[in-house]
Amino acid sequence: MSNLIEMGKRAKKAAVTVAGLSTPEKNKVLIHAAQVLEEAVEEIILANNADVKAALDAGIKGAFIDRLTLTKERVLSMAEGLRDVASLPDPVGEVLFMKTLDNGLTIGQKRVPMGVIGIIFEARPNVTADAFGLCLKAGSAVILRGGKEAIRSNTAIVKVFRSSLEKDGLPANIVQMVEDTSRETATEMMRLNGYLDVLIPRGGAGLIQSVVQNSTVPVIETGIGNCHIYVDESADLEKAAKIVINAKTQRPGVCNACESLLVHKKVAEKFLPEIGRLLKEKQVEIRGDEETRNVVSDAVSATEEDWATEYNDYILAIRVVESLDEAMEHIRRYSTGHSEAIVTESYTNAQRFLNEVDAAAVYVNASTRFTDGSQFGFGAEIGISTQKLHARGPMGLKELTTTKYIIYGNGQIRE
Repeated sequence: MSNLIEMGKRAKKAAVTVAGLSTPEKNKVLIHAAQVLEEAVEEIILANNADVKAALDAGIKGAFIDRLTLTKERVLSMAEGLRDVASLPDPVGEVLFMKTLDNGLTIGQKRVPMGVIGIIFEARPNVTADAFGLCLKAGSAVILRGGKEAIRSNTAIVKVFRSSLEKDGLPANIVQMVEDTSRETATEMMRLNGYLDVLIPRGGAGLIQSVVQNSTVPVIETGIGNCHIYVDESADLEKAAKIVINAKTQRPGVCNACESLLVHKKVAEKFLPEIGRLLKEKQVEIRGDEETRNVVSDAVSATEEDWATEYNDYILAIRVVESLDEAMEHIRRYSTGHSEAIVTESYTNAQRFLNEVDAAAVYVNASTRFTDGSQFGFGAEIGISTQKLHARGPMGLKELTTTKYIIYGNGQIRE
């Protein structure tokens, strides 16, 4: 019998225990876990240093290394994230409605735990803490399968949480880490029906598509982020420049970073030289259409592939458009449905953009970098869902629960 099936059995058993915890009990567990995580910061960073060194020795660089790296500040932030989750309202047990039918039956619907949640993710050790905290507060057990590049970091973090759970008199198997990072274990996890109630992939396009196409376990698709900013003809260009620079360079290796910039032709000659200068200061490579290259001398030619690419790097594709309609048509063609933004002083154009652009998050005059569970006030998040069933956008606690109907009768039978 495979190790994953054994893990599934242990998780299902632990799920019964965690589902029965009261809100104060879950909050106490999370606050204790945060404290233990802070106490283990040196141990975690040592493990992470080994992961980073191995990645660098393998020739990996750039934004990937940033996502992989844990500093003391980032570990403490992970601990604070657990406390944030503890402070959030508990969705489990929330009654969504209750009504009495003509036959005397009282029928209602309430939120309940998923059961066992599986998460396959790449080199983001912070996901380990977010997943543990959110799944526990949502009343579920979790099986984690991270990428090989972060295996030492992930194992160290899960070890801390399992120890903390045991000290609280709870099953350590509320959280488990798959330490075999081979493709075979990923595939087997996608077929773990009967043990996993839902599977959530978090990572690049290749990982997400592999899970969506191959999983027989129900999947919540977290999408890649080919995010656009459109600078309208009525835009405040100083405001636009700040938004673009933030969205592209504040942290380029994340899914809500801007990857494509669309600029109305009426402001292109004024806006592009300045944004080109600011992007150059941040060492961003510009890949532009012909009109962009005519204004920004060091821009290289953009290809069809560039318009559809999530770079996760210091690269930005820029195109000059004739109108709002052309901008929205470009977004419809190339967007991954994650986050899209317009910079405009026109109420009419803002409302059209909000109404007609199809994405999980649509912004007016703000950076796409805000598409994040903590920024939206959800505490931590498990990912950004770009699908339209069950959950869409930042996935917080409510999105990690399901519902069931509860019916009170007094001897009714169906005629």
